[in-house]
Amino acid sequence: MADKLVTIAQFPDYIQADLAKQTLEDFGIKAVVTGQNASNVYGGLVVEGPELQVMQSNAKEALEILESNQKEQEE
Repeated sequence: MADKLVTIAQFPDYIQADLAKQTLEDFGIKAVVTGQNASNVYGGLVVEGPELQVMQSNAKEALEILESNQKEQEE
């Protein structure tokens, strides 16, 4: 079975999505942010924000990393 990209999170803006992408890459997980140009195209009237995607085989680990990182920031 071929590995494919799956969306693991959605963000209100590109900055937050890019920070999450960098966090995952610090742990060795390749990630991509999609939709970062959508707000420019539609003048900020975008219903959905940028999405963070990883390979399906890394999705569970990536979510755990992001959840752990979020908890650390809240403390």
